[in-house]
Amino acid sequence: MQPTIYTFLIVCPLVFLAGFVDAVAGGGGLISLPAYLLAGVPVHNAVATNKLSSATGTLISTVRLCKNKFVDWILVLPCIPMALLGSSIGAHLALIASDKLLRYMLIPVLPVVAFYVLRKKNMDEKGGEIARKKQILLCAVCSLAVGCYDGFYGPGTGTFLLLLFTGLGKMSVAKASGTMKVTNLSSNVAALVVFLLSGKIVIMLGIAASVFSIAGHYTGAGMVMKNGSRIIRPIILIVLALLFIKIISGIKKRRI
Repeated sequence: MQPTIYTFLIVCPLVFLAGFVDAVAGGGGLISLPAYLLAGVPVHNAVATNKLSSATGTLISTVRLCKNKFVDWILVLPCIPMALLGSSIGAHLALIASDKLLRYMLIPVLPVVAFYVLRKKNMDEKGGEIARKKQILLCAVCSLAVGCYDGFYGPGTGTFLLLLFTGLGKMSVAKASGTMKVTNLSSNVAALVVFLLSGKIVIMLGIAASVFSIAGHYTGAGMVMKNGSRIIRPIILIVLALLFIKIISGIKKRRI
């Protein structure tokens, strides 16, 4: 497709917001992917192009968090190959899935993400007690499963990882944020390679959106270091509600 000025005006500001949210608590895809769809980008192209902008932005916030020692490297090392494997599988499945299936994926995903965001009240705690080997195993398995979802669709990936690492893995929110970013970046890169080879990415739109994604991620990473995750929960919930309404209304219009 050939993007218009209208496409850029819708996508770029929302991608900046998505990058900011994603850097702090994950879930930026819940804003950025719908932005591409709202701008009229076909579903497969939207998923692929969104992966380009989210991967570049995630790289920036990941580097910043790594420099400030927010990453548990012993734990994340087995998570990286698992995320790469899962994302590669998911991306190949996405290329053969129908547009209708990809659109309908959001309907069950949104309530599940909202449930976890509402239920998880202790994201600011220091973490819990858990055997190190068990923690590594659980986080690696979670990385495989969520990586597969990230490659296939993507929205909410960072949020799922953050909640699973703090919930099942008993990590502190600070360490989970950095570790989640490295894992998420790995799954982004694997899916991005698949989509680049498939030719589904709208290059010019993806490059422009990447600039805004980088700015959003850089700003959001600074919030993580200032314990800014509290402000993100209500933002995510508002986005979930608006997006769910949009998806349902779109389905009703098609039926009419």
